[in-house]
Amino acid sequence: MSTAGTGEKKAAGAFDVRNVIAALIGFYGVVLVVVGLVDNGEQALEKAGGVNANLWTGLAMVAFALAFALWARLRPIVVASPETGDHGAEAGGH
Repeated sequence: MSTAGTGEKKAAGAFDVRNVIAALIGFYGVVLVVVGLVDNGEQALEKAGGVNANLWTGLAMVAFALAFALWARLRPIVVASPETGDHGAEAGGH
């Protein structure tokens, strides 16, 4: 079902910058988690004062990415059709 020409509003979806940010930070977070799990030798731990910095930073980045994705999902940006002349606003905004 197409909304072209009907004047309906649609969510920005994949074009929302929050989804792009979530994907990039999530990808790098997963890479850091993998590096933290694989490279956890004494020398790597000694560099970070005994803390597996790659693992903890990666987990924090994954959590941040999930929060951004959840934010984009719960509060989508609504884009108005060219026919309506309405300006896009956040759903539920004032």
